[in-house]
Amino acid sequence: MDIFNTTSRKRETYQVEIKYSPLWECSLGIAAITNTSLLDSLEKPASYWREVKETISETLRNHLDYVEENNTWKALLQLLHQEDFSTLEAFTSYIQTLSAEALKFICLPYLGDAHQVLRERAANKDQQAIKQLKELTADNSFFPRYITFISHADTDQLKSHLIAVMTGWYKEVITEELDQLKKILQTDAEAKEYMKEKMHPEEFVEWATFGITYAPEPSVYNVLLIPHVIYRPWNIVADIAGTKIFYYPVANQSIAPNDTYLPSHALIVKHKALGDEVRLRIVKMLSENSHTLQELTDKLAMGKSTIHHHLKMLRSAQLVEIRDAKYALKKKAIDSLTKELDYYLQQ
Repeated sequence: MDIFNTTSRKRETYQVEIKYSPLWECSLGIAAITNTSLLDSLEKPASYWREVKETISETLRNHLDYVEENNTWKALLQLLHQEDFSTLEAFTSYIQTLSAEALKFICLPYLGDAHQVLRERAANKDQQAIKQLKELTADNSFFPRYITFISHADTDQLKSHLIAVMTGWYKEVITEELDQLKKILQTDAEAKEYMKEKMHPEEFVEWATFGITYAPEPSVYNVLLIPHVIYRPWNIVADIAGTKIFYYPVANQSIAPNDTYLPSHALIVKHKALGDEVRLRIVKMLSENSHTLQELTDKLAMGKSTIHHHLKMLRSAQLVEIRDAKYALKKKAIDSLTKELDYYLQQ
């Protein structure tokens, strides 16, 4: 059926904000070191994590074991979103002021406005609400256990633990490199602010996160970008009321800001992916229509394994994605290439 569109309204999108703080780095460091299955995929080598574990105090080590058991790094991140805390002391003092119900409500995961009453009831140990929240998060690897833990936790013990692990990590791990860390985070945030003015919000988020495509969704009016060093190369995605959060890895240039000739890793990978005749042919075909692997194989008259290899490189460069069982071009990533190169040349 044909539709005659008489509206002039454009599709609404979200606003993007960028924030940075060593406190985010602190909580993400705690999350990283207690996620042992992920450590070997992080940019920092195994030797770094071994040294941290060997040099920290026994008290901090015990609290990290508690984090690993109960995923209380999630509670730290949730709490950090309540205010713009300028210091560690401001953050820990805030935790102390919270009532039992307020603390647990904040720490429980946000599942959308429709479930806020359930969240409130679970914070008050309502068993039916706790059960429903666990059912809603059954697909998550740790949320059901985490919900049980937070809902039943002793408030004073939870506060004491959160303050101790945050303070311990900050003083024993962060403080030594604090000045350098602040400089890296500030440099990256300033670079992102510059590029934010040159891109559409969706294009900018995809560029800043090195490839995450995030389209507007109901009840999400803001996107918050938070740079990190400790969890590179991973993005971490979270939700709070009205906001989608991306804790994203800082760019190479932010780590070595004095080297103006250092290109970003993403820029290198994208141009390498495009520096091949077959891959350029694929990109042109996908710019016209999405295709299956078999369709691309037939059109190019080449072996499936060869085409699959080229597609793998294009996907690794975040230029191509799989959508509805077909390969599709990420057009925003292609459109931003000129802007990325221009930014690099003007540094």
